[in-house]
Amino acid sequence: MIPGQKTRLRAIEREDIPTFVRWLNDPEVRHYLKIYLPMSKAEEEEWFETQMEDDSGRVFGIETEESVLIGNVGLSDLDWKNRSAFLGIVIAEKEYWGRGYGSDAIVALLRFAFGEMNLHRIHLSVFDFNQRAIRCYEKCGFRHEGRAREALFRDGRYHDALQLAVLRREFFDNEVTAGEALD
Repeated sequence: MIPGQKTRLRAIEREDIPTFVRWLNDPEVRHYLKIYLPMSKAEEEEWFETQMEDDSGRVFGIETEESVLIGNVGLSDLDWKNRSAFLGIVIAEKEYWGRGYGSDAIVALLRFAFGEMNLHRIHLSVFDFNQRAIRCYEKCGFRHEGRAREALFRDGRYHDALQLAVLRREFFDNEVTAGEALD
């Protein structure tokens, strides 16, 4: 377990697959993700098996203090030479949206990534219409680095993908705490 203040990150389990499928078949959840097609159980099982064998990343389940699984957060594209990784997150249980669980999980993962894995840089991509996520990332210490213009076609039009990153020294120099990120 990786503890936060409101959440804890844990290994994903095969028993979680039906929950993941339910999440990914909710159009409102999928709207904020790169995937746009509904997901079958077989596809999610294949993804799960890939995660268990993949050394270039790790996905964690996000649980509340009451052990409710509400989403996933993970690192992918781990580059050990340059000490960097790509962060992805979804809070898929909609009743937990906008309540600080995402920022708490991100801060917990950043502490682990920078403090235990000795990574130097964590980057991510977010769609320009996802203002709630952008505010969350900024609170967690991420800085804007660029924009991929019209990178996503959603709802009948093109949207930009914003590129954000945080460096180890920025994170620890500012010591973003989970409590501060929740404000």
